Amino acid sequence: MTRIIGIVQARMGSTRLPGKVLRPLGGRSVLGWVIRAARASGALDELVVATTTDPADDAVVAEATALGVATSRGSVHDVLSRFVAALDDRPADAVVRFTADCPLLDPGVVAAAANAWRAAPWLDYVSTALPRRLPRGTDVEVIAAGALRELSATAVGHHRTHVTSGLYTDPASWSMLGLTLHPDASDLRVTLDTPDDWRLIESVVDRFGDRPVALPELIGWLRAHPEVTGMNAHVRQKVLEAG
Repeated sequence: MTRIIGIVQARMGSTRLPGKVLRPLGGRSVLGWVIRAARASGALDELVVATTTDPADDAVVAEATALGVATSRGSVHDVLSRFVAALDDRPADAVVRFTADCPLLDPGVVAAAANAWRAAPWLDYVSTALPRRLPRGTDVEVIAAGALRELSATAVGHHRTHVTSGLYTDPASWSMLGLTLHPDASDLRVTLDTPDDWRLIESVVDRFGDRPVALPELIGWLRAHPEVTGMNAHVRQKVLEAG
């Protein structure tokens, strides 16, 4: 049997929206939304929050503990090393990577990605972003434990900040599977990085309440409400090399 763990990277520091991962949203923290979606997938053998040794992140540890999730602490900027440290503490065959600023994850998509890797465990990497067709903030990545360790031994610069970028920017060196969902909804944005992102996410929660929303339902509603999608349509994702 293969063992897959979920690792949620989370910290209080954020350039554009400090403290975003612990903002209250529909009765629970943003981090709480991510943890619930990961658990609801039913595809993970264990879940851990990987945060930093910065004292500000004591609050992240406290929240994770309150939610019954283990924590691991490490470097502020070397996020890849945080993932490897978390993996060292709990052996696994693969890791599902989560970021704590994506509260609208669909547990079904998490399960689809994890089960795709379980069906072909010789793969180094499975992602819904090869190419990305989902709204930004709903993608899922699965990384084989061996690939993660191998990557950590060689990655430098921004590849250590972005964890998996050393894989998907070097496709000739790794075995990868892309899960492409249709129709294309990659123009939509439901990740949390700015105040305008927050306005959109609050609008979604106001409509659907405190529950994970299946991706087709979420996309359909957003398409029907351009006044909502327009709230953060101008926001641009930071470039990869920015670290």
